[in-house]
Amino acid sequence: MSSNQVAFFIGLFGSVHCIGMCGPLAFAVPSFHSQWWMVVVDKFVYNAGRVITYTLLGLLIGLLGRQLWLAGLQQSVSIVSGLLIIMAGFSRMFKIKFSQSKLMPKMLAPINKLIGFALKHKAGHFAVGLLNGFLPCGFVYLALIGAVNTSSPYSSAQYMFWFGIGTFPLMLLATVSMGFIGPRVRNRINKAMPYLMVCLGLWFVLRGLGLNIPYLSPATQSQEINNCR
Repeated sequence: MSSNQVAFFIGLFGSVHCIGMCGPLAFAVPSFHSQWWMVVVDKFVYNAGRVITYTLLGLLIGLLGRQLWLAGLQQSVSIVSGLLIIMAGFSRMFKIKFSQSKLMPKMLAPINKLIGFALKHKAGHFAVGLLNGFLPCGFVYLALIGAVNTSSPYSSAQYMFWFGIGTFPLMLLATVSMGFIGPRVRNRINKAMPYLMVCLGLWFVLRGLGLNIPYLSPATQSQEINNCR
């Protein structure tokens, strides 16, 4: 399975979770059209704004990943990020709570103000979608960790683009139909999320170890050079 396919799967799986978290914001953006197809266009544009923001975040995190790649730290980053994802997954499984940083609300305050301003002044769905992409979300963080493990800013942006595309179908249907997925389904997805995190974390660790296992843990560049010799 390629990195982009993994990103798409994370987005598809996480979109059910996102409906519960980001859905209320999407539902709060009014559509002033009476024709149903124009309402669909509005919601399509809203979700397109999210995907563009995810892609931009991927590009930015990819610039960091490129520096790590050039410094020869890519394997270490893959292992460390995998272990962090596994720890986060286990903390959710066993309901271990950590003290929350007081810095996060302060950092998000400007974005929340912009969203409030956009809703109050009837800004377009596209603007609200762009801003929504910056809101904190566990699945977005999960995707960004995967993106930083890619080899270039372009690959990282592509990774986050496919993550966004994965979230697109269900989020579009939910925003058009006003939340057709009930809390019971979302609750089941939330319960399954830690197991997905552990599996993904193990995959990152194996990739970093470079055990020369095709697709799962490919050989490192140095190993390939030695094999050629």
